[in-house]
Amino acid sequence: MACLVLSKALVGSALVLAAGAACGQGLSDPTRPPVGLHMGKGSGRPGEAKGGLVLQSVLIHPDMRSAIISGEHVMLGQKVGGERLVKVAETEVVLLNGAERHTLKLYPGVDKRPAPNARGAEDSTQ
Repeated sequence: MACLVLSKALVGSALVLAAGAACGQGLSDPTRPPVGLHMGKGSGRPGEAKGGLVLQSVLIHPDMRSAIISGEHVMLGQKVGGERLVKVAETEVVLLNGAERHTLKLYPGVDKRPAPNARGAEDSTQ
């Protein structure tokens, strides 16, 4: 009789654990890249250099500059895809392949322009 009660408790516990695991499968990882983002070579996306390189992040510290390019952490001066990282700025990096320069932009579809002055802004100071 005790074995029957113990086995029922074990089966019940297993069912509860399995149900909890099944519920967790519906959740997605918020840090996972968007579904359409892939690192394939030559996909023709804006901001993509020849060879399929994509700038994903820029890391700027007082004594070090680096970037995440196509999923790879690249320090200033190192190579990625046969090209050397020669410049790291806030929104772009420059790669050098011999005499050929490629610029990868962090936000390729965004053009940064100064905001127009608000009308009457100068009048309010008088």
